[in-house]
Amino acid sequence: MLMQRCFLKIEIDDHTALVSKPRNKGGNGDLASAGFNIINSIIGSGIIGLPYSMKEAGFPLGVLLLFGVAYITDYSIILLIKGGNLSSTNTYQELVRKTYGFLGYLILSTLQFLYPFIAMISYNIITGDTLTKVFLRIPGVGSENVLIDRRFIILVTTIIFTLPLSLYRDIAKLGKVSLVSLLLTVVILVIVMVRTITLGPQVPKSENAWIFAKSNAIQAIGVMSFAFICHHNSFLIYGSLKEPTLNNWSRITHVSVLLAVVISVLFAACGYMTFTGYTEGDIFENYCRDDNLATFGRFCYGVTVILTFPLECFVTREVVANVFFHGSLSTVFHIVVTVIIIAVATGVSLVYDCLGIVLELNGVLSATPLVFIIPTACYLRLSEERWNHSDNLISCLILAVGVLVMTFRCSQYSSFVLAEWSLNMFPSCCTKWNSKLLLLHHSC
Repeated sequence: MLMQRCFLKIEIDDHTALVSKPRNKGGNGDLASAGFNIINSIIGSGIIGLPYSMKEAGFPLGVLLLFGVAYITDYSIILLIKGGNLSSTNTYQELVRKTYGFLGYLILSTLQFLYPFIAMISYNIITGDTLTKVFLRIPGVGSENVLIDRRFIILVTTIIFTLPLSLYRDIAKLGKVSLVSLLLTVVILVIVMVRTITLGPQVPKSENAWIFAKSNAIQAIGVMSFAFICHHNSFLIYGSLKEPTLNNWSRITHVSVLLAVVISVLFAACGYMTFTGYTEGDIFENYCRDDNLATFGRFCYGVTVILTFPLECFVTREVVANVFFHGSLSTVFHIVVTVIIIAVATGVSLVYDCLGIVLELNGVLSATPLVFIIPTACYLRLSEERWNHSDNLISCLILAVGVLVMTFRCSQYSSFVLAEWSLNMFPSCCTKWNSKLLLLHHSC
């Protein structure tokens, strides 16, 4: 009996060590830097579309869904690290290879590369479009001025800001950058709140503005999950900690996600309450071009997007390093790979000024699996707990929600693609489908 208790204690201690103690010496980052990086990854760019998600879901249900997506984000990124500890892996790719073999590794590597890479392209496009509108408000700057050329803006911001920041090797060094991004986001929130008070009463409320739920709730979940995704860089941020333990990671995650969801709910609520059913996919498109306060908000948002860009570049570079260089890059290859990734992303953003359905499908095919499906599927494969353990039950629920959202939205967008094909074949149908295609575009 005594020996059985000893063996049981050893087994419990081993399991505790596995999920609590660091697997390696970790990096040089502190908890605050990691927290700022998580918050920046969540609200750095996607927050701008959250008022639109309230319009799609219905305001009361939208707020509930936003809290739900935040909970899933909090739970699943902790689950990711827990799965990494249980499988003795320290990257998202290796975790999936350990649980689902080489095929799973290839699928995850593709998703983990495509999502941030396409996000980088979209960030450049947003930067070019947003800052040109800001500079147009400067006295003496006309339509022929170089500051109104989106291509010039993209090139300048890339060379001066995003490329140098992306050349860092340690993601912890982006902690201060993410703090600046967070402060600018708070400034944007204050601007939106002020305009809710000053502009809201002047905007007529749309019909059924306060209805509990609307038919596009699942599409709203997609917009929210696109905003809250930070899973693709979770292992990078976790590995940057001086003491990478599950307890430290859980503490950082809870605080970061809580702060992010508070800011997000306030922003979404104030933005929606101002314009209700007239809310655009980019809330700043609702404000007048000659609104100087909104123009300052646009400037802050443009800078925030620039400061979020390097976090995505870190992930794409890590995927390339793991697939082609066994996870390690020399200084020369580190610079070369970074420059190539940014050059290609910048080149695409210079040629195209709207990615339309590509961006939306990126959210469906990449964000949904990375947030809902893969973390829970990996944990369920690794878990040695009983089937009715709370972690297993919650993981199954999140997995089912992810599959449902992905299936529904893929079928929805397939019909939109067919509709767009019909537009090209039968121009007379244009009026019928124009509003639906516009809705699809705005959800990006």
